[in-house]
Amino acid sequence: MQTIFLNLGRLIPVWLFFGVLFTALGYPGYSHLDQAMSQLGAQGAATHGYSPWVNNYPLGVLFVLFALGVSQRFRGSRLAQLSAALIALHGLASFATGYFACDQGCAPEQPSSSQQLHNLAGLVMFLSLTLASALWILLGKRLLHSRGFGGYSALCTVLALVSVAFMAQALEAGHLFGLYQRLNYGVSVLWLAGLAHMALGSQRPGLKFDIRRSA
Repeated sequence: MQTIFLNLGRLIPVWLFFGVLFTALGYPGYSHLDQAMSQLGAQGAATHGYSPWVNNYPLGVLFVLFALGVSQRFRGSRLAQLSAALIALHGLASFATGYFACDQGCAPEQPSSSQQLHNLAGLVMFLSLTLASALWILLGKRLLHSRGFGGYSALCTVLALVSVAFMAQALEAGHLFGLYQRLNYGVSVLWLAGLAHMALGSQRPGLKFDIRRSA
């Protein structure tokens, strides 16, 4: 089961890409450059009824199961267990963003309770996955004996932080928010796929590391 769960990390970017692409087909005039992904499930949207079932809920399941795989693979490391818990938290927050739909347009002057909870869950999603990638800056070398993956994790963490700053600017300008949001989330799920690849590779004969005394 561990191998199956870890392989799900490779599936997540593919599911996200095609899930959003497919759902957007049912939203007349939807702009991937300017509109948030959350608008696909917003109140009043043509895709409100099924967007969470295509995107938020299945992705939440994939994140949680992948987190279980990471936890099993690196059970001797407390920091790796923390990273797995953060990935699982990200999955649970994905459920929340789907269940608590944002208001129409996702940027009302007086947000409803559902909008506020949606925003909180979105913040948890960003923080959890960004922090998880940051942990592997150290863990890449300690657990995988790979400076390259540590550097990759550092790059993805920096790009996630930079892109979220561009998201804030785009929100004020009212242009290109969708582009920067996709870059932000895309970087994070590609990092996750990289972790899945490295974790699966470390299971091959000759690549079994002693992690019992790792941090």
